[in-house]
Amino acid sequence: MPTKLSTDASIAEPITCIISDVDGVMTDGRIVYDDHGVETKRFHVRDGLGIKLWMRSGFAFAILSARQGNAVKKRAAELGIEHVAQGFEKKWPAAESLFDAIGCRPEQVCYIGDDLPDIAVMKRVALAVSPADAATDARDAAHWVLQKQGGEGAVRELVERLLRAKGVWQDHLDLN
Repeated sequence: MPTKLSTDASIAEPITCIISDVDGVMTDGRIVYDDHGVETKRFHVRDGLGIKLWMRSGFAFAILSARQGNAVKKRAAELGIEHVAQGFEKKWPAAESLFDAIGCRPEQVCYIGDDLPDIAVMKRVALAVSPADAATDARDAAHWVLQKQGGEGAVRELVERLLRAKGVWQDHLDLN
């Protein structure tokens, strides 16, 4: 667990996997239905690039959501995210299954969440993170509270901070 005296580099060093909640982290947390009852979500494009850069750097990224929906499946497929667990209100058992599928241990995982169902995972991984607008208890459980709000580039901020701390962010600045 990071301490207040830990550097970003020492915190980031063991992290090989980010697991992210969706609603309130990758989105602004709003659930919108059209006239036909179809749910829509808004994802931030910079989060998407951040996720791709994280994975291009050789690290794993997974999604863990209490809700289930086609928009998440589509976005995950679009970004090349292989590990997606939806429909799990009790997130810790689902997180353990993701660890097994990915081949990592909790001490290698960064989890980003924004509300009460996320806290069980946040308390058991190496690095717990929340967006700026997360619920109070989730912010209290986080080692890092980001400047960005959910759905407004919070995942990108996290990825960039970790990749900079690992010394590999610079590798992505010239994508040509």
